[in-house]
Amino acid sequence: MKFWPARRSSRGDRARQAHAVRTVMYASSPLLASKTPPWRSKFLVACIGLGFCVMVGRALYIQVIGTDFYQRQGESRYARTLELPANRGRIIDRNGLILASSVPAPSIWAIPKDLEATPAQRRQLAKLLGMSVADLDKRLKDNPNFVWLKRQVDEEVGEKVKALGLKGVHQVKEYKRKYPEGEAVAHVVGFTNVEDRGQEGIELAFQEELAGRNGTRRVIKDRLGRIVEDIGESVSPVDGQDIELSIDSKVQFFAYQRIRDAVAEHKAKAGSVVVLDVQTGEVLALANYPSYTPGDRRNLTGAQLRNRALTDTFEPGSTMKPFIAALALETGRVRPHTVIDTSPGWMVVTGATIRDSHRYDALTVEQVIQKSSNIGVVKMAMQMPAREMWEMFTEIGIGQRPQLRFPGVVTGRLRPYKTWRPIEQATMSYGYGLSASLFQLAQAYTVFARDGELIPASLVKNPEPVSGIRVFSPQTARAVRKMLQMAAGPGGTAPKAQTLGYSVGGKTGTARKQEGKGYADRKYRSWFVGIAPIEQPRIVVAVMVDEPSNGKFYGGDVAAPVFSEVVQQTLRMMGVPPDMDVQPQIVARQAEAVEESF
Repeated sequence: MKFWPARRSSRGDRARQAHAVRTVMYASSPLLASKTPPWRSKFLVACIGLGFCVMVGRALYIQVIGTDFYQRQGESRYARTLELPANRGRIIDRNGLILASSVPAPSIWAIPKDLEATPAQRRQLAKLLGMSVADLDKRLKDNPNFVWLKRQVDEEVGEKVKALGLKGVHQVKEYKRKYPEGEAVAHVVGFTNVEDRGQEGIELAFQEELAGRNGTRRVIKDRLGRIVEDIGESVSPVDGQDIELSIDSKVQFFAYQRIRDAVAEHKAKAGSVVVLDVQTGEVLALANYPSYTPGDRRNLTGAQLRNRALTDTFEPGSTMKPFIAALALETGRVRPHTVIDTSPGWMVVTGATIRDSHRYDALTVEQVIQKSSNIGVVKMAMQMPAREMWEMFTEIGIGQRPQLRFPGVVTGRLRPYKTWRPIEQATMSYGYGLSASLFQLAQAYTVFARDGELIPASLVKNPEPVSGIRVFSPQTARAVRKMLQMAAGPGGTAPKAQTLGYSVGGKTGTARKQEGKGYADRKYRSWFVGIAPIEQPRIVVAVMVDEPSNGKFYGGDVAAPVFSEVVQQTLRMMGVPPDMDVQPQIVARQAEAVEESF
């Protein structure tokens, strides 16, 4: 078979095709012969020119007009502003003892995407931070760029974490609050959150003064987060101020112990103690139980957190009777030895029956307070216009917010006198139908301790004597102090208030607790408010025990013994010399208490 002729034919075809291409006349092509519209070329030139102008304008904006924005954006890639935390001010007691201070506490953080750690190192890290490996892994998955591992750890823990040498794990210096006195002063001092901001107590009330002002430092960091150099000027932090309280930590601790023991002994729900210096108005103690440890607030309940002496209000009961007697004396309606007929031990006011716990027949005004007679007090009160009583209650602070720089301070309740019915005026004379806090009662009794003046109270140290607002004359105040001394002595409702070496006077209070629209049958509040020494008073002490349930509930049995112990310890700490022989007081303390009417 021969193929050569076919090959020659193929070469001939290609030659003819090449010759045909060379002889085509492109100028005569109908496509090239068509005329192009003039606007098309102009449009293309205009588009190119416009694009050039946009590029020039954009370059001008970036390099001249908007340069600050782009410089900031560039800086944000390498420059950082570090916050230099200020050291929070200390809280100290009147003697300079530290109640709250800040200590260095490193916080551990990580960049999860940079973290390089073996399983063994992860276990070590988790153990140091007090968490499981699963919890650590879960936290690291939250954010690839930044995550807190543990805030405010001990410095020893921080050093051990640093010793692991883990890439991607870093530390920042922070401060942690320490509360050396613990639960005894917790309700006064309060606490801060993890950001070092006050949440309760003095920490919250004086947040601005304690916090100070943080400083700043501008630095350049490399991609690994290491500081390369400083840029600009640093602003130094301004540390917070120290707050010096009027609280005496020794008096506070002793008061806390006594109220804690009383709550346990009487199987009560809670208790509070307030101690005031009547010369300066300073609060020497403000103790509550139950309490909490400020540095460990796990499983904290509202009952533990509440500063009951300031936030809880109640009907003050018989502790209001001395004020009615004082008003009756001040207005000349009675004298200390004026006899009041209290027989047959009960009386009816607009259809409601008021009773005494015992039938006394005739009592002097002094004996009315000593025996805590409801009938005697009501008969004095019903001689007065309602407005007169209301004005006196207002002057001693009932229904008024105490001028105390502290969160949660309450006003209590005192209705306008125009709305009082006769029975309400009667019950208010012995402490029902109005409400007050234990702190308000303690401050109100400064009227008797300061010869008729109501003095302002303060939680900040102020050693200078203060002047108050006159409510009663000195003669009236001294006459009522004598009645209070009788109430705390033989034949009174609170002989257990007697304090060895010091003369005392005060008034018990016992009241049923409100429950719904009425009063509970077996739920009581017991309290005692008193003064010592009686001739030259230095302190007012108020004690409240909530719901004692161990058989005793009268203020003379439950609260008066706490008053006795707190007064004795406080006056000794203050260096006040005893003003009485011990033997007569031992006899007085053994006397049987008179059951008060409530």
